Amino acid sequence: MSHSEFGDITPTQYDSAYEWLCTTGLLEQPADTDLSASRIFEAAVLTGEPAWFRDADELVLSPDDLPEDALRAAGALGLDLETAFACVSHIWGKVDTAAREQAGHAGELALLELLQKNTTAEVVHVAAFSDGYGYDISVRNGNFEHHLEVKSTTRRGRITVFFSRNEYSTMMRDPSWRLVLVRLNLNMEITGLDEISRFWLKKHSPSDSSLNGRWESTRFSVSSDALQPGMPFASEYLTAQANPRVIELLTAS
Repeated sequence: MSHSEFGDITPTQYDSAYEWLCTTGLLEQPADTDLSASRIFEAAVLTGEPAWFRDADELVLSPDDLPEDALRAAGALGLDLETAFACVSHIWGKVDTAAREQAGHAGELALLELLQKNTTAEVVHVAAFSDGYGYDISVRNGNFEHHLEVKSTTRRGRITVFFSRNEYSTMMRDPSWRLVLVRLNLNMEITGLDEISRFWLKKHSPSDSSLNGRWESTRFSVSSDALQPGMPFASEYLTAQANPRVIELLTAS
């Protein structure tokens, strides 16, 4: 492109574009044409925050599913559909992983604090010591003990949880194991609690087809019939001074 092609750009537009390039770190990238075009496309999707991106794993399953705004951006940058689709998959995976890790950690700590402050049970964050238990929090009260695997989400629509082989194996052999869904708002505060049925999990878990192959992790799209609102077992251990909001969350009343 010649400089004359940018003659109609105002100083304000130029400054805005330059500021955007600085903010995204694109000016620090190697001057490779293909890499730069891909990075610009990825940065445009991330900073533009299009409505479809949050659910790209469900909405954009192939290059043919790319939304119109993504197609226009890809065309402007000279990217073919396969490259644009690869870029979307790449950045969605990074963003989703980071968001899940943030929500997962926040949800565990929030539930831990809720149970420690409002129940008479001994509540221990075992995941802080090791990730090999197959659950995150132990709750013990007298002769009763519950092992809680915690999954957290900030989504209000569909519920997606990731399940490891170790968690599955623990569920199969440990009658005290429970899968708890912690619903969070954007401030990482608990807005709801559900138990996910272990029978539903067993029914929908994958199976190894031969001795030569073994699944290690899977993703569930949890249906509403698998959810039991609240955590009734924990409500039995509430202290006399329990927060009314906590009582509401545990009993789903």
